[in-house]
Amino acid sequence: MTGRPDRRSVLRGALAAAAVTAAGLTGCAPSRTAPVGAGGEGAERRTAPYVPFDVTWLIRPRNGRKYLGVSFEGVPVTAGYLDLWARRAGRAPTLLAQRFAWAEEFPADRVAAVWRQRILPYLTWEPRGRTLREIAAGADESRLRRTAEAVRDLNVPVALAFAPGMNERGLPWGPDAAGAEDFVGAWRRLHDLFQDTGVSNVVWVWSPTVTARPSVALKPYWPGDAYADWLGPTGRYGRTGPRTYEALFGPVVREARAFTRAPVLIAGTGVAKGRREATVVEDLTRAVTTGDDVVGYVWLDAAERAREGADGTAPAAFRRAVADRRFDFDVRRP
Repeated sequence: MTGRPDRRSVLRGALAAAAVTAAGLTGCAPSRTAPVGAGGEGAERRTAPYVPFDVTWLIRPRNGRKYLGVSFEGVPVTAGYLDLWARRAGRAPTLLAQRFAWAEEFPADRVAAVWRQRILPYLTWEPRGRTLREIAAGADESRLRRTAEAVRDLNVPVALAFAPGMNERGLPWGPDAAGAEDFVGAWRRLHDLFQDTGVSNVVWVWSPTVTARPSVALKPYWPGDAYADWLGPTGRYGRTGPRTYEALFGPVVREARAFTRAPVLIAGTGVAKGRREATVVEDLTRAVTTGDDVVGYVWLDAAERAREGADGTAPAAFRRAVADRRFDFDVRRP
């Protein structure tokens, strides 16, 4: 896989070509066009040259801004629900994590609706029904190419985590079912297919589980800096065990720093209800907001974060935590 241009090189070439076309310096029309305006097409559909979305500035937000990510497993997520959650939490989320089934067609309407809310769509792509070895060998070629084309043509940013928890035993794509070489082969095959299709609007999230036992060495699973943008560890705080960011996430981040300097997004976390819940929330938020290499976090139990309990202590701590101005981040404005 060596010698392939990275996504940014491809994007620079695409942007340059679009700029030349837009300036009228070539005799050919652009191959794709994008609609202009949001108020209906009228009698004639007006178009503008297609310009690929550049996600570079979203990978490392400027001025120390951080993502406030949420996940609502089992809850229908609508614009109204997100507004209600934002009022209770005191701040709107800037990243929404949702599952993307392997056999599912790309949910373009759902992704576009999230982006219209000024929220970065984040999809966890779980390869259920296919082995990593089959994917690496070229399985589902036509459907995956349709997926890549749909992502490209939608032309809004999408964070995408393929086979999250690849180091977690018990998962169909975990180390009990597949080797690290199978994971890397499948990952690179998907990435290359997307790149060859002209996709420039994906943030690739490499997402190990930090609480996996017994431990599995991570370096063999790393696809390479040209293939992944974020280090996205996931892990939950229990009623016992690690109670700080350093104790839970520190070991896996330090291990990963031996082979990558990719920014860290805590791609999924939660905390069990109990006496130390508020302390955990405060410590985690402090670590995220002050960490130069950490770009944000995703709450897996987001509905609980804004729901008042018997004494209101933990939800109040969450509201105080996310009031930090570093979460003031408009994902649609560089």
